[in-house]
Amino acid sequence: MIHARTLVCDMPTYAPGDGPETAPAGLCYSLDVMEPSKGAPERLPSVTIYTDGSCRPNPGPGGWAAVLLFPGREPVELSGHEDTSTNNRMELTAAIRALESLPGPHRVRLITDSEYVRKGITSWLAGWKQHGWRTAAKTPVKNRDLWQALDAALEKHRVTWKWTKGHAGDRWNERADQLAGRAIGRPELPLDDADAVHLFTAVAYSGKRGEGAWSVVLRWRGTHKLASARVPGVSSNRLHIIAAIEGLRQLKRRSKVHLYTVSSYLKDGATTWIRGWKARGWTTRDGHPVSHRDLWLTLESLLQRHEVSWHVVDETSAPEDLELAKQNARAELKAG
Repeated sequence: MIHARTLVCDMPTYAPGDGPETAPAGLCYSLDVMEPSKGAPERLPSVTIYTDGSCRPNPGPGGWAAVLLFPGREPVELSGHEDTSTNNRMELTAAIRALESLPGPHRVRLITDSEYVRKGITSWLAGWKQHGWRTAAKTPVKNRDLWQALDAALEKHRVTWKWTKGHAGDRWNERADQLAGRAIGRPELPLDDADAVHLFTAVAYSGKRGEGAWSVVLRWRGTHKLASARVPGVSSNRLHIIAAIEGLRQLKRRSKVHLYTVSSYLKDGATTWIRGWKARGWTTRDGHPVSHRDLWLTLESLLQRHEVSWHVVDETSAPEDLELAKQNARAELKAG
């Protein structure tokens, strides 16, 4: 093995504040890598890897996934499940399993949406190893077993790390997220709860046209109500929030509601992230203004009026009424 240092620069292309955490405007850092001694590094086979991991709830049942993109080949998808884990452990496991799956040394471009993994690799790992796997506060490093496994896996390859923003329309990041979610397994949906309003939300989006449409199907016992509209100059994430708002606005009195969506961004924002944003004065952990603050405030007000249970649904196994909402959103967008 040849010890080398590689300079990596990532220039993100997302809207700051559109999520729980954001990276700096531009990120350059140096990495220690172990280059295989046999053959020049540029002659190594190359692969791009997208990884993701999550738990529902956190901690709780976890899933991890990776999508491996080899030149001239079909994508290779990996995923797995653990009965009890954490988001951070699943993110690390995804990277480890992906690297361990490679048949030999590779030039790897590994893309993650995990701030924890990014900072661990670029800022913390060298110090942890130097100080006997203790933090700057002299406390034991959490998830040491996985960090050591990742460190060992990195020695076999020439790895460049890139951070990407989650839930921002990146095809393969979204695919890894879907696979990780499926690996967790989802509880049975409460579609037969006769005492609740069932609200199915969906969106259709055209990045080329810079516009989209939302649609909701509201079911109360034997009755159905549909609503939809086209919205110009909007992102997919913003559309999902609008759909939830417009669906809840259909309710004229306080109700028990099951809200179904394919957007974990919407569900996580409404149930988890919003508390942190408010505590920090509507800024992200990195100090950026929270995107869509106006909509989050409106949604929060509506959620206080109703008893809402959130259900993130896999698009491949969506219930009939959610499929109807999706079809209606597409028709609304096409009509525009």
